[in-house]
Amino acid sequence: MDDRQLLVRLGTGAVSGDALAREAGVTRAAVWKRIEALRSAGVEIEARPGQGYVLAHPPDLLDLAGLQASLAGALVAGRDSLELAWSLDSTNSELLRRPPPAGTLVLLAERQTAGRGRLGRAWNTPLAGQVCLSVRRGFEGGLARLGGLSLVAGVAVAEALRALGFGSVGLKWPNDLVAGDRKLAGLLVEGGGEYAGPVQAVVGIGINVRLPAAVAAAIDQPWTDLAGLAPDGRPPSRNTVAAAVLQRLLPALDAFDRDGLAPFLPRYEALDVLAGRPVRVLAGREVVDGQAIGLAVDGGLRVRTGEGDRIFHAGEVSVRPR
Repeated sequence: MDDRQLLVRLGTGAVSGDALAREAGVTRAAVWKRIEALRSAGVEIEARPGQGYVLAHPPDLLDLAGLQASLAGALVAGRDSLELAWSLDSTNSELLRRPPPAGTLVLLAERQTAGRGRLGRAWNTPLAGQVCLSVRRGFEGGLARLGGLSLVAGVAVAEALRALGFGSVGLKWPNDLVAGDRKLAGLLVEGGGEYAGPVQAVVGIGINVRLPAAVAAAIDQPWTDLAGLAPDGRPPSRNTVAAAVLQRLLPALDAFDRDGLAPFLPRYEALDVLAGRPVRVLAGREVVDGQAIGLAVDGGLRVRTGEGDRIFHAGEVSVRPR
């Protein structure tokens, strides 16, 4: 009985340590170690007197076959592929270690042990608590075009979540998805290639679905998850979220490769949570206060300041109180 099988078994209802030990053919001490490992991975498991081990929530594990079926029209057979891992350091890191794929390679993980956000920040990834995926594929047009890639991916993910009923989801430049100014998801684009030729890019996405209390307590910024946004506290399954996101993301990446950023700018505008608001931009050692006034044609953030309008292509943005 591996960790996945143990989690599925716990999902059937309360079970004693003795019963688990008999079923797995191991000692109770070995079962306890496995339970503690799952807890350390972020799974909320209670120990109830007279009942045994009980999951706080049913296991929400990904189904590779189901996802492959749902993406049959978006992935080209024989060229594109979809993979699912139990645990990785980072889906982005794993794809960057591999040779370039012939087409599009999508990698999902039930857990990341060293997930990364922008500027090397850690991205907390509990087991089965988020949708964590990365997409690797090639693009034409050189490295300069990749500046808008995170914006395109953000539009696709935000539109997918809105279609699932989360109408408050918006985009905070350059690569955060938020709801009520609380971070719901993040994107990280990495890659390289020729200045004016083909490039390879990895688009990483992490969406909070249901964060365990212990994991949430370690987050040092305002956050939210789909469970908190759902009216009844019951978010869509992670399979539903992953399928909805990829059904929009994969065609969006094709469109970006073909048509560039321009067609996505009006769609971004409809999701922009910064436009018209007072902001503070941290660009290196420079601190600039002003009012966000939307995106430039190349995806940079336009800010109106006392000295005139400026465009930023990198930096940290915070919303200032009015």
